[in-house]
Amino acid sequence: MTIEDEKYNSAIETLYACPAFQSIGSKAYKPGLENITRLSQLMGNPHKALKCIHIGGTNGKGSTASTIAAILAQAGYKTGLYTSPHLLDFRERIKVNGEMISKEAVIDFMNRYGEIDTGDYKPSFFEITTLMAFDYFRICGVDIAVIEVGLGGRYDSTNIISPELAIITNISLDHMAILGNTTEKIAQEKAGIIKPGTPVVIGNAHGEIRKIFAGKASELNSPITFAQDNKYFVSSTKENNGWKYTGTSFGTIHAELGGNCQPENTATILAALDILKHKFTKINDKAVGTGFANVCALTGLQGRWMEIDEFKQRIICDTGHNVGGWEYLGPALQEIALENTLHMVLGFVNDKDISSIIEKMPRKAKFYFATPSVERGRDSASTAEFFAEKGISGSAYCNVNQAFNTAIKSAAPYDTIFVGGSTFIVADFLESINKKS
Repeated sequence: MTIEDEKYNSAIETLYACPAFQSIGSKAYKPGLENITRLSQLMGNPHKALKCIHIGGTNGKGSTASTIAAILAQAGYKTGLYTSPHLLDFRERIKVNGEMISKEAVIDFMNRYGEIDTGDYKPSFFEITTLMAFDYFRICGVDIAVIEVGLGGRYDSTNIISPELAIITNISLDHMAILGNTTEKIAQEKAGIIKPGTPVVIGNAHGEIRKIFAGKASELNSPITFAQDNKYFVSSTKENNGWKYTGTSFGTIHAELGGNCQPENTATILAALDILKHKFTKINDKAVGTGFANVCALTGLQGRWMEIDEFKQRIICDTGHNVGGWEYLGPALQEIALENTLHMVLGFVNDKDISSIIEKMPRKAKFYFATPSVERGRDSASTAEFFAEKGISGSAYCNVNQAFNTAIKSAAPYDTIFVGGSTFIVADFLESINKKS
């Protein structure tokens, strides 16, 4: 281990000693913007030097943010990308033109952060990481930073920025203990990223949800575009493992991401690009096509209907972890289950409403339950018991590695194995197969 590695590990240990939602859930959530505002002031307000695109919503934020970042970079703009959570490496969260923040930069920031006086307030992991991203993007001199909301919107640490454009992908029930137990309450929280006079694109919103966004935009005199109202592509058809979109304002697009949710995300992205191209005039058909076709390689995006080629069986993993995500995952998996045997390696965290998710799952499958390797991970035995009460039998395993290895041994070469239920299950799985490789 090099001296730099030792310093980096020490910096990360200091960071993870702070309350982290990823590990302990709502106990780490610190509502309000007063503290992040004060912290940012102590670090020189790096966010004020940035041009930003702010992306919120329940599902599709990561795909949308990564695709837009890939397109902007291909158009020739130095592009920052801030997303969460990470899967394998903390540095995945902060990237410039697809390159992760260096270990040296993490060490440097944590050293400078350690010199400021936060008084009695103990900042959260996410507050510090958000500030690190803003600081790094300023140092790198990015032309544009694509910023994904961490949780909610109104009180999220990222919401101190004044963006060029806000995007809200969709609304579904998630994090209800914090954001509210109805989609209307959640929409009000996410509408908090709409800023005065700043354009906003809404991906998917109907009924009362639509009224909430339209009302907030009207109140703030913010031009609003509902992507679902406009034909941003004439048709979408499956193509290999991805999608083909025809009739767009940027020509025919061959997209890499193949999940059933992606046509909706694509309409949102294209609506955003129609606005952005007037401010960022180097956006062109080639950049858009290349960004869509190579988003994973260009940004390091993983875990979105991701197919793993290392095994005889078809292996798919997806980070969808709420009822909105399973609205798309369920039918796709049901279609697979009707063709050949489907093996489902699943795990969840304690604060998720899995009863609603179960309703979306195919019944004709073999189930293997695993415990995610985070403090808030739901014990696999508890998960198996809960599924059994709903008429679905399966076996419980200590971890993803055990569950997946059992599935592999019992699966025929033409079977499909799905790994998901939680971002952390996918992270554990990818880490496991990387170690084997």
